[in-house]
Amino acid sequence: MAPESSRLTPSEAWQEMVRGNERFVAGEPSHPRQDVERREQLANSQEPFAALFGCSDSRLAAEIIFDKGIGDLFVIRNAGQVISESVVGSIEYAVTVLHVPLIVVLGHDECGAVLAAIESQAENASPLPPHITNLISRIVPAVRRVAGTTEGPINPASIDHQHVGREHLRDTIAELLEASELVSDAIAAGTLAIVGANYRLLEGRAEPDIVLGAIAAA
Repeated sequence: MAPESSRLTPSEAWQEMVRGNERFVAGEPSHPRQDVERREQLANSQEPFAALFGCSDSRLAAEIIFDKGIGDLFVIRNAGQVISESVVGSIEYAVTVLHVPLIVVLGHDECGAVLAAIESQAENASPLPPHITNLISRIVPAVRRVAGTTEGPINPASIDHQHVGREHLRDTIAELLEASELVSDAIAAGTLAIVGANYRLLEGRAEPDIVLGAIAAA
C-alpha cells in the first residue's frame, strides 16, 4: 500500500524517505508503485506524502534517489533550489491542498549554480546572461559569508563550495519561512516539518542538515 499524506505524521514521512534512500544507496531499490495499476489508480486524484524542493541538476531525480513511485512525491525543482514566487506557491499548494506533512529541501555537492555564484565574485569574472545572473545572485550572500567579506573580489579557489552549498540551503529554508506564513504556521501546529538535506552525488546519500518540526531521530 502506498504511503499517503493523511496517514503519515511528519516523522513517519521522513522515515519513509530515509528508507527509500537507504535502498538506493545499497543498490537495492524496490521501484515501488511504478506499474500500470498505480498509474490507473491515480488518474483522477493524487495524495503525495511529501513535497520535495530541489535543484534541477540532472543527477537529482527525486523519485529515483528516494526509491519512490508515481504519486508519492510532489516535486518542485529549479537550478540551485532558489526560492521564487512560483516555488512558494507550489509548496503552499502541496501543504494546503494536498496536505503533505513533510517538505524536503534538497541541495547537493558539485552544484553548478553554487559554483557559478562563487566564480561570479572573482576579479574579472566573465559576465553571464541576465537570467542566470539573477538566479545566482540569490546564492551570492552565502558565498560572501563563507568568504568572510561583503565587498571586493574573492579568490574562488579559496572558497569551500560545499560550505557555500550548506549555507545556501539554510538561506533557502529561511526565505521560505519568511515568505510563507502558511508554512510557518503549519510547522508551529505540528502538522508539517521541513528537512533540509544535502545529497552526495558519489555515494547517493541524502544527509539531513536542518530539521524544523516534529521529526524523530533516525
